[in-house]
Amino acid sequence: MENPELPQKFIVVASKSWNRQVFEKTICHYPGEWHFVRFREELTFETIQSLAPRYLFFLHWSWKVPEEIVDNYECVCFHMTDVPYGRGGSPLQNLILRGHQQTKLTALRMTEEFDAGPVYCQENLCLAGNAEEIYIRATALAAQMIQHIVEKQPIPVAQTGEIVVFKRRKPEESEIPELSSLSALYDFLRMLDAEGYPKAFLNYEGFRYEFSRAALYNGRIVADVTIVPSKETNS
Repeated sequence: MENPELPQKFIVVASKSWNRQVFEKTICHYPGEWHFVRFREELTFETIQSLAPRYLFFLHWSWKVPEEIVDNYECVCFHMTDVPYGRGGSPLQNLILRGHQQTKLTALRMTEEFDAGPVYCQENLCLAGNAEEIYIRATALAAQMIQHIVEKQPIPVAQTGEIVVFKRRKPEESEIPELSSLSALYDFLRMLDAEGYPKAFLNYEGFRYEFSRAALYNGRIVADVTIVPSKETNS
């Protein structure tokens, strides 16, 4: 039984640098005792059991969470779609490819089935800018939602509506395809421009051209290009 005189404990699990920045700037200052987990090796049932948190919040996590943690603790993840639309992998990229300019950031309880758990709350999220800018924006929004969940402890509500499942993208799918317009090319470049993601690229004459920091204005795209020998040349 919890001692009401002791502060509640919370864990934030995330893998990206911008998640840690928002944790240190904002989240860790909320009431309670806060812990940050970044590496998979730290996310063990024994570690979680020793901390006995009220909630575990997953901000950006691409690995399967052990079932014994999900089954025994209230695990909250943040998914960038209005579920059940857009369950599955690479939600940001799939949304942009489908032409979405806005979405919902959804806080939902994790279950054994990916992105199928009940919903605590949702907030509007703008999809303008490159991928890293959007992820940073989403993390700041998630911090506000964490505060709401910790303070109000809402009961999550089951998802309703048609289920649409997104497919997780593979690194080779970052090769720029034939596109119908300059704006479609811009969307393709920006949706892959984030730390830890394979940049949009072209292979030509033994070299690989990787694109970042794309901007679309006055009928043209300006971007940074990194040129390296292609994998075929190195093999």
